[in-house]
Amino acid sequence: MSIYTKFGDKGKTSLFAGRVVSKSSVRVNTYGSLDELNSYLGVILSKIKNKKIRQELTLVQNDLFEIGAYLANLSYSKGQALDKYLEKRVSQFEKEIDTLTNTMPPLKNFILPGGSETGANLHFSRTLTRRAERRVVELSEKEKVSPKVLIYMNRLSDLLFTFARFINKENKVKEIIWSSR
Repeated sequence: MSIYTKFGDKGKTSLFAGRVVSKSSVRVNTYGSLDELNSYLGVILSKIKNKKIRQELTLVQNDLFEIGAYLANLSYSKGQALDKYLEKRVSQFEKEIDTLTNTMPPLKNFILPGGSETGANLHFSRTLTRRAERRVVELSEKEKVSPKVLIYMNRLSDLLFTFARFINKENKVKEIIWSSR
């Protein structure tokens, strides 16, 4: 299979169902944001040492491909199965967030994103998740999108924030409290 088809040379792309759309469409921007996040998680995975978080981020990468396929396919046939799976994943995220949060000092203030290299990268991935989430919201205001996708994205950003805090704690890097002028 050739990597280049030249089909997109005029700013158009084809969705799974065969419909041709502009590469600037809300739908393409939405699954493109997921792809950007997924790629950045790959950068994090190239550096992270914590085995449990590595495994979870790899699962998240697979989830993002599944969600991207759903968003790129107007006649996605696994919708109900995807909804159940995403519900399960959100529940897993919440348990992991609670478990890790209980090992860290309570959060009483906003903190500045940063810390160790991996912690800072996890904070950045959280912002990419929020951008992708905003795109999902934008698409859902124009077309039907499962609300489970939005819930997943919202909780994923919470998980990545928690991972950032945990990795910084693990690396003995102190959080910097935001202080208003």
